[in-house]
Amino acid sequence: MDERINIMEEIPIQRFSVKNLDCVSCAAKIEQGLNALDGVDEAVLDFASLSLHLKTKDVARVLEEVRKLEPEIELVPKSKNKVLDEHKEEAERFKVKRELSVLIVASFLFILQIFFEDWFHNKAFANLEIALVFSAYILAGWNVLFGALRTIRKGILFDENVLMVIATGGAMAIHAYSEAVGVMIFFKVGEMLQELAVSRSRRSIKSLLAIRPDKAVVKTLEGYMETTPESVNVGDIILIKPGEKIPLDGDILSGNSQLDSSVLTGEFVPVTAGPGDKVMAGQITKTGALTICVSRPFNESSIAKIMDLVENATARKARTEKFITTFARYYTPAVVFIAACIALIPPFFLVESSFQTWIYRALVLLVISCPCALVVSIPLGYFGGIGRASRSGILVKGSNYIDALSVVKSVVFDKTGTLTKGVFKVIEAVPQNGFNQAELLEFAAAAECQSNHPIATSITEELTRLGNKIDTSKILEHTEITGKGVRVRYGKHTVLVGNDKLLHREKIPHDKCDFDSTVAHVAVDGTYAGCLIIGDEIRPDAEKAVNALRRQGIGHIAMLTGDNSCAAEVVSNRLGLDRFYADLLPEDKVRIFEKIVKNNTNSGKTAFVGDGINDAPVIARADVGVAMGALGSDAAIETADVVLMTDSPLKMAEAVSIAKHTRKIVWQNICLAFVIKGIFIILGAMGLATMWEAVFADMGTALLAVANSTRIFGGNP
Repeated sequence: MDERINIMEEIPIQRFSVKNLDCVSCAAKIEQGLNALDGVDEAVLDFASLSLHLKTKDVARVLEEVRKLEPEIELVPKSKNKVLDEHKEEAERFKVKRELSVLIVASFLFILQIFFEDWFHNKAFANLEIALVFSAYILAGWNVLFGALRTIRKGILFDENVLMVIATGGAMAIHAYSEAVGVMIFFKVGEMLQELAVSRSRRSIKSLLAIRPDKAVVKTLEGYMETTPESVNVGDIILIKPGEKIPLDGDILSGNSQLDSSVLTGEFVPVTAGPGDKVMAGQITKTGALTICVSRPFNESSIAKIMDLVENATARKARTEKFITTFARYYTPAVVFIAACIALIPPFFLVESSFQTWIYRALVLLVISCPCALVVSIPLGYFGGIGRASRSGILVKGSNYIDALSVVKSVVFDKTGTLTKGVFKVIEAVPQNGFNQAELLEFAAAAECQSNHPIATSITEELTRLGNKIDTSKILEHTEITGKGVRVRYGKHTVLVGNDKLLHREKIPHDKCDFDSTVAHVAVDGTYAGCLIIGDEIRPDAEKAVNALRRQGIGHIAMLTGDNSCAAEVVSNRLGLDRFYADLLPEDKVRIFEKIVKNNTNSGKTAFVGDGINDAPVIARADVGVAMGALGSDAAIETADVVLMTDSPLKMAEAVSIAKHTRKIVWQNICLAFVIKGIFIILGAMGLATMWEAVFADMGTALLAVANSTRIFGGNP
């Protein structure tokens, strides 16, 4: 079994917004430092979303450690305060304007130095040139210089600020003034553009969380009053006017309206709702006002669960993200070592070579060595994939499950409620041995009236439809027979209702065992009384889902069901499945699924798609557990890795498609960064690339990778 079955966690995850963090290596350093602390179970700092996911009992110690590592970093508990968020955005805009103004002044001084460079070569004006150069250099790179100083004081020599100071400082030392200042200016311009691109992506992804309702109109003794959704209690009555978001889950008391559920499910076709129907927080009323009785507090509502899943998704990093973070720690020191070798070794062994030439080449390598393109764009790519899926009504709990979905080669479906609608209806009552239809239904309903199983409900509903009802006072005993049926004492009679296995176990003679639909057999006092034929309709898009999965490269599609073999075979043949397993108890499903996984070990991951409650053990066991149509189910959301927020199995194919698209773009970024950096490292070592070209290549690669990552969120897979 998987650890996902353990729903209760000893230490809750706390989330913090991270302020004043603009360096990816700093983010990795903080995460590494926090995870090394005693008492910290888990710390994940996601640069793409500027959020820290923390599992610890000693938060004060964590905050103190962050201050030691990066004094300017501030951790703020995640706030739902919209005004505070607006202040943060205003502060960011002010910071951009301030830095842009400083860069303009630095650029003007730099242009002056370039324009009058020959004039400055006159010794009489040499000091003026140095003053212009240093003024432009300090204005453009003051935060880089301070960042490098803080890093060096902590004994760390290989972050991007230190490398940039070494490279530009070395250029100044060999009198390459123009290149030193120019590289610093263009480095800062590139960083600003990169930050703007990342911020734009963050805003796009944060727009998912803008679906959160911010008010509720509650009925009180004085009339209707506006308040926050968090302050509304279960049982309160709220009013929603046309065009407003429903703030909490509940049941409609009065009114009719078309409901837009697109923010929850990704489906844009409105549904009609009226008295007695359930509604979910986040839906939008289109045509009429509704009064609703609240059924769940806000923090347990549909919209709260969605927001929680989206915000927590970045805490589960993909293996690629972890690899790149580890790779960056060794890659940068390796490039620095190579640069040192290039600067110091060739002048001793090559005739007519100068230290200045080889030092310059080494400095070019330092400029190109920054791994920002990888460290920023890859988490951003996964973040975009999670956001894209969420917008389509697919909640993926982490980047690691994006990776797993992208390599799924086998999908196993539950039948009832997944490939079929799960809405059972008694189609025919077939009495035998002297019983009539009314008696057959009465005995069956007496046995099933205490059960909430869909089949049991269909039997009692059919009895009610015919105008009859059960005298519950006559039910003296009720015993569940696991996986087979139920036994009750009804008045003077002993009644058995269940499947064919129950009849064989009790040695009750009957004339037929196999049916092509779901059947409930009934026996009274040891005599076979007949059977009820119960229909369950295949979902209209189930066949499309199977075909779409085939197009995504899924080679094996199977079905597990507790239904009889004949009924399962009908569904399997109609949908074109590769295999089906019928007459399964819950524990049998786990055993059969493990057998399927074992047989598919060498051909990718195996996913299981179920209703999320009865199938929880199999969902937990799967490489990728998927709960379908279970938005309101706590068991589904806690156990599954992926939650499909509609009853459409077609969403499973879409989830695989989005995962493959995300994975493809992530690898495009990896290849782009490695190829361009590799080329310029070689060119720099050979003396065929200058610092100008190196900084353009470095920042250009980062910008291209970030821009490529944003395609995931906005594009179609």
